Amino acid sequence: MPFKKLHPTIKEFLEDQDITIPTPFQKASIPVIKSGANIFCTAPSGSGKTIALILTTMQKLKCEEIGTAPRAIVIVENNEKAQQLYELFLKYTRPTSLRVYFGDEKAHIDLLKSEIFEGVDILISTPKTLNKLILAEGLNTTQVKIFSIDDADFLIQKSFSADLISVTQSIQKCQFVMYAEKMHPTLKRFESYFMTHYKTVTI
Repeated sequence: MPFKKLHPTIKEFLEDQDITIPTPFQKASIPVIKSGANIFCTAPSGSGKTIALILTTMQKLKCEEIGTAPRAIVIVENNEKAQQLYELFLKYTRPTSLRVYFGDEKAHIDLLKSEIFEGVDILISTPKTLNKLILAEGLNTTQVKIFSIDDADFLIQKSFSADLISVTQSIQKCQFVMYAEKMHPTLKRFESYFMTHYKTVTI
């Protein structure tokens, strides 16, 4: 079972929550994501994609804070979804020292810069806000180990794609994981930018 091969802190938390059996998607995807490859993950709504994202992010960061620069970035469609995912991340990371930060697009960019500078492990935000941070030299991306996109179907819109491509161009030697309900032709085009040599997990 994938859960048995996760970090002890994650396993203990899942047991406390009576989560013992992974969904078929989690069973198929978690080992592949742990391999470090770039991955397109496609599965219907309710398959457990977001929880798989959270667990593999925690696993990648070994459930502990290190340094000040973000080591994981998670992209979502809008501010509301970013806040919802932030609150869910807080629930799962509570037993750890991981620092999760919500890049609120309603906040002034200088405030975001100063708060991120104090130390963040996992940064959750929209493509637009992240691009603003990078253009304002408010985001150190040199330590990013995993870059995930939750419910990536929204990226078929060009405006989102442009910001995402701009953000990913500043990141080197990073694992990219994209979660979506279906594999749209537009999503496949990201192979030319950052999803090189990708693997697929489909349920």
